[in-house]
Amino acid sequence: MSSVTSISSVSNNVRQRVTPEEWEVRVKLAAAYRLAALYKWTDHIYTHFSARVPGPDEHFLINAFGLLFDEISASNLVKVDLDGTIVDDPTGLGINYAGYVIHSAIHGARHDLQAVLHTHTRDGIAVSAQKDGLLPISQHSIGFSGRVAYHGYEGVALDLDERERLVADLGDKSVMILRNHGLLTAGVSVEHAFQQLQQLERACNIQVAAQAAGNAELIFPPAEVVQKVEQQAKVFASGDGPGVARHWNALVRQLERTDTDYKN
Repeated sequence: MSSVTSISSVSNNVRQRVTPEEWEVRVKLAAAYRLAALYKWTDHIYTHFSARVPGPDEHFLINAFGLLFDEISASNLVKVDLDGTIVDDPTGLGINYAGYVIHSAIHGARHDLQAVLHTHTRDGIAVSAQKDGLLPISQHSIGFSGRVAYHGYEGVALDLDERERLVADLGDKSVMILRNHGLLTAGVSVEHAFQQLQQLERACNIQVAAQAAGNAELIFPPAEVVQKVEQQAKVFASGDGPGVARHWNALVRQLERTDTDYKN
């Protein structure tokens, strides 16, 4: 398929052949892609968001390799199993193998996490390249205290055995900074994963901006304050509170002022 028009046209019957539960996840994941495009978190066609398909099968949804984030819709997402076998690919474009390696690792090992989002933003990569990683210098970053895992860079993620190390480094956390690479958040839902990603991206923006001030000394809050915020943030980190839905609903309202095509 060489055009957006042809890509759209092949996907008309997807809704009829999936369950209502899967369709709901497809719509939310497509919205996450479009929101990432809106916020300019994209790296052309080279990053990926995924979500587990509800039901007994070990399947997840991910973007077709070659589509821009603002071209992703509920119908043109690719369904793949944990072994990398394509279950359904309406566009025929296949998937980014590096995306498969990263996302299958987490979906296979962490059944408590339903969605995995990965970005290559300028400020996210800048922070990932800093020895001390994410610094507790803003309310946004302090909220991640004790919740961020780090995974060392091993090259483009094409080796299946890297999955074991990635999962081991993630541990029981749902937020990871991939050294020299980018950011990754996961969640109990697409909405939860996106909320975490938005906060993490913002924390990295703030850190890079603060460091750009040259010799200005950064203020680090006292340890007891960091611990207090860490405890306060646990309410949001679980993904179970009403704040996740409130946050997501506002995002969707913003998106739908200019874009409703993601639901097709």
